[in-house]
Amino acid sequence: MIELQAQEIKNYCMSKLGAYEECPFGDVPVCYKLNKKIFAQLYPYEHDYKVTLKCTADAGSFYRTVYPGKVVRGYHCPPVQQPYWNTIYLDDFPDEELLNMIDHAYETVFKSFSKKVQKDILELNGERDGN
Repeated sequence: MIELQAQEIKNYCMSKLGAYEECPFGDVPVCYKLNKKIFAQLYPYEHDYKVTLKCTADAGSFYRTVYPGKVVRGYHCPPVQQPYWNTIYLDDFPDEELLNMIDHAYETVFKSFSKKVQKDILELNGERDGN
C-alpha cells in the first residue's frame, strides 16, 4: 500500500468528465463537483488526512464493513445523509480501492441527474476531445 498524495487525489478527481474544484466552506474541505453536486471532499492536512466520498447506501455499508475504523459514515453529515457519504482515513489505505471509491462517488452523482443532464455532461467529452 502506497499512500496517494493529496495532489494525486486532486488530479484524479479533476480527470473526471465535467469535474471541477471549489472550496465553498473555506480552505477545507477542497470539494470536487459535477454540475454543482459534490462527489468528493478532500482534507489534505497531514495530521488529519482524509477524504469524504458520495456513495450509495449499500456501497457505503459494504466499505464500512470491509474497512472498519478506516471507512466511517460521513462524519460531517447530518444523520439522514450519513448512509450516503463515507469518510476514508487515508493513512495506510489501499490506493486502488480509493480510486475505485472515487469512481463510485463520481458515478453516483452522475447517475443522480436526469438523462438530459447526463447527455449534456457526456457531450463535454466530445468537446474536450475536439469532436
